[in-house]
Amino acid sequence: MVETRGRRQYSREYKIEAVKLITEKGLCLAQVARDLGIHENVLRKWKRRLRDDPEFAQQKKSDQQAEELRRLRRENEILRQEREILKKAAAYFAKESQ
Repeated sequence: MVETRGRRQYSREYKIEAVKLITEKGLCLAQVARDLGIHENVLRKWKRRLRDDPEFAQQKKSDQQAEELRRLRRENEILRQEREILKKAAAYFAKESQ
């Protein structure tokens, strides 16, 4: 949650999780709004947007996939470096044993 000039902005993930409390957990919209400290109409708008705009919900999935891709690329680079070190060590010990 980011606060700017009295108006709060919520992340996409926050909105999705708030709507899931209603749709998947079966909680009352009014109760969820009170618990989260947001107006019922705001929560109702988020729910409608998720229902009408499947891309809104899918963006979370693509964000997770992008993060997974970054993590795997970092891991791949580390493994390449380790392999190069092992190659050099093997060459060194093979040379020394002759």
